[in-house]
Amino acid sequence: MTFRNGLLTIVLTLTGMVCGAQEMTAKQSSVTSVTNTSDSHVLRLSAGDLLEIKVLGTNDPDFAPKLRVDGQGMVNLPYAGPVRVAGRTAEDAGSLIEATFRDKDVLKDPHVSVTVLEYATQGVTVGGEVKNPGVYPLLGTHNLLDLLAAAGGVTPTAGKAVTVSHRDDPAHPQIVSVETKPGSAVAYNTDIRPGDTIVVSRAGIVYVLGDVAKPGGFLIENSDRLTVLQAIALAQGTNRTAALNNAKLIRKTPTGREETQIALKKILADKGDDKPLNDGDILFVPMSGGKSALLNIESILPSTAAAAIYHVP
Repeated sequence: MTFRNGLLTIVLTLTGMVCGAQEMTAKQSSVTSVTNTSDSHVLRLSAGDLLEIKVLGTNDPDFAPKLRVDGQGMVNLPYAGPVRVAGRTAEDAGSLIEATFRDKDVLKDPHVSVTVLEYATQGVTVGGEVKNPGVYPLLGTHNLLDLLAAAGGVTPTAGKAVTVSHRDDPAHPQIVSVETKPGSAVAYNTDIRPGDTIVVSRAGIVYVLGDVAKPGGFLIENSDRLTVLQAIALAQGTNRTAALNNAKLIRKTPTGREETQIALKKILADKGDDKPLNDGDILFVPMSGGKSALLNIESILPSTAAAAIYHVP
């Protein structure tokens, strides 16, 4: 009976050890996961950063310098000379500086703190179709939506494609497709790291002007195609007073803008070829019996600047 009790005690002990080991492994795995997730946001020193280096416990101003990291990633320590800090965190740089002071017999047991006063290269460059392109500081964890908001949002002619280039892997940019529809916010959660570059693409635009129900510019993505008939449909059709046989297509070419007559009446009646439209095309439908039928290219172009811009659903 004693042997059995002892055996039972051993089994229970081993079981507890296994459970404890499993729990410890799970915790370590969790910690590793968190570390890997946050590692991309660790702020590392680089050329141009301004550092305040303080040796604790001393009032000597020589041991509280403000130093800027030079182009080689070095700072020139008082009495100890240059030391490379680029690529290190502020905490790691402090440990390195302590070791340097000890190794060069400047101080016996130094305790150093490093504070970054200015991060020169930890910003994110936001460009393309945003209202306020520029470089924005990134301290902490942020997503694509945060940076687009910091840049004032996108312009009316912004496309759906946004390119995110990571500084540590510029050859493999990440292209995300952002949507403006409700519930389509997944792409906006794209993780952004210090040093990234964000470029918002420009969508193609086709203008439908003149005697139509909803004149304006209609955005098209590179993968989409828009024809004359589709453009008229987006403009909610022509008015009854429209001169369908006098419709014009104005297109930009290498030699300047060219005007082409469009048989809109036949196209609407499905008796003519539906012509594909290109980015920047202007489809102008004049009013019958009015002066608009006589308007030339120079008279029509200013209307595009004042036209409302609509996203193609």
